Parts: sequence; structure tokens; C-alpha cells
Amino acid sequence: MKYVIILLGSLIGWSVHAQSMQWPHHKKATIVLTYDDALVTQLDSAVPQLKKAGFKATFFVTGDMDYEEIPRWRKLAREGFELGNHTAFHACPTSPDNPVSSGSYTQTQMIDEIDLMNRFLFALDGKTSRTFAYPCAETTAGGKDYVDSLRWAGTVQFARIGGDVNSVITDFVHLDSLRVPAFGLDDHTGAAKIIGFIKQVREAGGMGVIMFHGIGGDYITTATDVHQAVLDYLKENKKDIWVTTFGEAMGWAMKHR
Repeated sequence: MKYVIILLGSLIGWSVHAQSMQWPHHKKATIVLTYDDALVTQLDSAVPQLKKAGFKATFFVTGDMDYEEIPRWRKLAREGFELGNHTAFHACPTSPDNPVSSGSYTQTQMIDEIDLMNRFLFALDGKTSRTFAYPCAETTAGGKDYVDSLRWAGTVQFARIGGDVNSVITDFVHLDSLRVPAFGLDDHTGAAKIIGFIKQVREAGGMGVIMFHGIGGDYITTATDVHQAVLDYLKENKKDIWVTTFGEAMGWAMKHR
């Protein structure tokens, strides 16, 4: 009898993990396009391509914006794109390219800065519910993990980590809404590699979050023709793939898991 119970328990557990997510409009999988750091090349190159393809995306922005670009970000939000929180100062472990070190922060200071950025974003788009992306995919401040502090504060609804090798998301039952993995790109990643990832997500019936930075310039650059090729593939397969914002995708997944 004991072995029967163990077998049944194993089968029940397996069936929970084997169940695929029921995506909207009978889609087979979901792809989320995210863009970090509020870069001008995103406004100049990525946005026109996204609009032409008919896709909405998430831009995780910092407080490091030129004044003349702020109206463009506000307009983007009004057009249905999502502005996510990427902190005001993008503090990371000390590096030549990142002068603000998260090692000097306390957990409280980091949470306060995220809250401050929420207020700035509210002034841009009038929204009170916010998603978040950890700067440099790091979840520590002063050497201590601040995810649980962020969870307790309720400052953001969902959070993306990024750069995870297991970034094809299929286990939504155990997915931590504040540690959502993403497919991080290297400098000049080719279209074949990005599309290959999308195909994996589609075949698994799961969700994939792609993390872009510069499009046709800036840094960690994705060439504009590569970006266009990715959008073309998604458009060709829009019958099967739901392309939406991080907030929309996570909201659906958490409600229907």
C-alpha cells in the first residue's frame, strides 16, 4: 500500500509540472521583449521597429535620462508600452563602466531608491503598479540579498533578474515573481541565437523574457537588422506566440498558474 501511495504522489507531482500554461487567445507560448537603461538607441531604433511590427514591450528605465528625452518616454507610455523600474542610479558592483557601487548601499537604501524611482515613473505615466529589473542582474546591496526586503515592502509587483541559463520558464507553480529569469544577450548576439531561444520557448509552451540593451548603438549592442529579424520571426509566428509586456505576461501567469 505504501508503494502505491508513493507512486500516486509521484504521478500527481509530475502532472502538475507537466501541465502547460493556457495562454490568451489560444497562443502556445509567450515572449516578453525588455530593454534596459533608457537608451536613446531604443527610442530611435527599437521603438519604430516595434510599432511597425505591432508589438508592445517593456523598457526598464533609470533616472539617467536627458531632459529632452523625457517627453518621448512619456509618449511611449501613452502608446501602451510599459515603463519599468530599473532604479534611479543603477548601482552595481564596482566596475569601470558603473561608477555607483551597490556594495556601499544598505538594503533599506536600495528599497528607498526603488520607491523614489516609482514616484518619478508615476509622474511620467500615472501608474501605481510597477515592475522592476535588478541592475546588472544583481540582487544584493551591501553584500546582502534584498529580494525578501523588496517583497516585504511591496514596492514592485514583479521583478526580472536576467542572464539565467534556465530562462525558458515552464514551472509557473514555483516561479518566484520577484526572481523571474531572462535570456540576457551578449554584445552583437546574432539573430539565429535569439530566434533559437524563442523556438525553445515555443516548443516548451512556456514564457521567455529577452533582455536587450542598445539597438544599433550604445552598449551590449544588438544590430538593428538582427533586432528586425527577431521581430519578423515573431510576427510570422504570431498565431502561436503572445508578444506582450512583462507586467501583462506575469499578471496572466500568476493568475492562471
